[in-house]
Amino acid sequence: MPRPQREVEKVNDLKGTLIRLFKNLNKWKYLLVIAVIFAIVAAILSTVAPNKLADVTDVITEGIKPRTENIEKLNKEIYKHANITKINNIENYKELTQEEKLEIFNTFKYKKIEITREDQVKYFDILLTMDKETINEKALVKLDKIPNSIKSFIEPKMDTDELTYRSVILGIIYLLNSILAYAEGIIMAYVGIGYSKNLRKNISKKINKLPLKYFDSHETGDILSRVTNDVDTIGINMSNTITSLVANITLFLGSIVMMFVTNWVMALTAILSSIIGFILSFILLKKSQKYFVRRQKELGELNGHIEEIYSGHNVVKAYNGEESALKEFDRINNNLYDCNRKSQFLSGIMQPIMHFIGNFGYVAVCVVGALLVMNGKTSFGVIVAFMIYVRLFTNPLSRIAQAATTVQSIAAAAERVFEFMDEKELSDESSLKEKVNVKEIKGNVEFKNVKFGYNEDRTIIKNFSANVKSGQKIAIVGPTGAGKTTMVNLLMKFYEINDGDILIDGKSIKQLKRENIHDLFVMVLQDTWLFDGTIRDNIKFNRKNVSDERIWEVCKTVGIDHFIKTLPKGLSSEVGDNNNISLGQKQLITIARGMLEDAPFLILDEATSNVDTRTEELVQKAMDKLTEGKTSFIIAHRLSTIKNADLILVMKEGNIVEQGTHTELMNKKGFYADLYNSQFEL
Repeated sequence: MPRPQREVEKVNDLKGTLIRLFKNLNKWKYLLVIAVIFAIVAAILSTVAPNKLADVTDVITEGIKPRTENIEKLNKEIYKHANITKINNIENYKELTQEEKLEIFNTFKYKKIEITREDQVKYFDILLTMDKETINEKALVKLDKIPNSIKSFIEPKMDTDELTYRSVILGIIYLLNSILAYAEGIIMAYVGIGYSKNLRKNISKKINKLPLKYFDSHETGDILSRVTNDVDTIGINMSNTITSLVANITLFLGSIVMMFVTNWVMALTAILSSIIGFILSFILLKKSQKYFVRRQKELGELNGHIEEIYSGHNVVKAYNGEESALKEFDRINNNLYDCNRKSQFLSGIMQPIMHFIGNFGYVAVCVVGALLVMNGKTSFGVIVAFMIYVRLFTNPLSRIAQAATTVQSIAAAAERVFEFMDEKELSDESSLKEKVNVKEIKGNVEFKNVKFGYNEDRTIIKNFSANVKSGQKIAIVGPTGAGKTTMVNLLMKFYEINDGDILIDGKSIKQLKRENIHDLFVMVLQDTWLFDGTIRDNIKFNRKNVSDERIWEVCKTVGIDHFIKTLPKGLSSEVGDNNNISLGQKQLITIARGMLEDAPFLILDEATSNVDTRTEELVQKAMDKLTEGKTSFIIAHRLSTIKNADLILVMKEGNIVEQGTHTELMNKKGFYADLYNSQFEL
């Protein structure tokens, strides 16, 4: 059966996590305040700009249409200078001769322009051909026939000063908007990167303070994900989300206010037309969501089925299960196809519908605006402004929803990081003043009634006692789970003992700092570890002033010198934990690394488990030289490797059940003898 799918991680305490996240931003609080202010001001400018654009549009519109409002003013001025008596006595002006018409008018200057009698006659001849109700419109049609002296008062004239003034204001608004948006982006990028750096720094410090228990109980991948992916999620998304959320809320509210300030009728038109689109989108989203959920479930089943079939391909072939596996694959694949088709169809039509609603909003604004313009209730510039306001009103809603989703992602990542930061640390050792000099240490170790358990309700080491003399080779053997490695971890102070004590040359490890204890030991573990670098750097890791001659000497002792010489660059050859060299060769390099350390104690935790029998014999000889003058603790499963130990401690269920030399324990024919003989049974 396919493996159960992992549920999407949810935030347990969204409010508390966000509050703590913002508290940690205290170092950048002033920059955050500045960035938020910039975002708000930029959003306000974005809402004011369409209104100013409407003013510019109105100036341009007024500048390209004839000034028909001057006709009435000009007529009054002509009547003022005309022969009033003759005008009153004339019943039919159209039947007069040209000379009679000229006698009616007098030449005069109006706004420094001379208007002759002939021009006035021509003007009135054209004017009398129009109805009083349509005089303005027909004046536009016959504008070219009007005499130039009179035409100058009626023809279109752009108010360049007003246009320049309003255009400059609009340009300044857009320029300030761009500058503030850019500055806000730079500030938030700095805050996000700085916060991530600070968070990684704190995590790095935290890792060194965590007990080994934490790493034993958590997967390495999960820890790395918290340090890398989660921190990146917080840093990158936070820099984009905080100001975006504030700006879009401001833009949304500001656009509503400015729409009603500009024209409440068109504001209602724009809002209602947009609401229709959001209702349709919500309905579609609700219908398509179940298909997306089913798609993820079916995809999980398909991946699980493929993984199982391919990982167990030999079994499927051996039991002729190809046909059954193929039918199951087709079933799941068809279900996935059906969910994909329906979900993609519904989600695919959402975008066109939103475009349609957006265009519908434009059309509604234009139609209502045109009616208002015809009735003199508004201007053409207001229509232009509202076409921008429709976009400003709809876009922030989707961005706010997206920002809210991002906030959930940030909170989930932050919660995981804070959970890591809240883990219980190793006990504080700043008050410890005792110190052991590495060069003066004798090498005696005493375990006094040691008790330890990883959990309070389960004790693993029960009343363990042993006395180890300087220079002895101590082997610790026993079945899996007996507590062998745990004893070494307690000795290195990786774990704190629950009861009892461990003494090094009579000094309790409780009074010694961990760094001091670690300087006393060389550890060679079963699990190899090489970092990316040269073989030389790997062997002399964290040591200075080590000559190549000394490194070659150690390599020869271990038996790795021949392999290194076969490499193109010798000690300068690049290796790493993922390099294509055998596990045994990696182990030999780590053993060589341990042999360089001049420490009084040596710990070997199954150090020869990954080498062949012949190499094991060479390593054993090297270990004999390495352990000369040192107190050694050897954890071994292959009992043949510890036959020459000075003392063998046999552990079972956390207690020492037997101790002695190999010969003594074999003669007892007890638990150790059974373990030893079981390794040679066929």
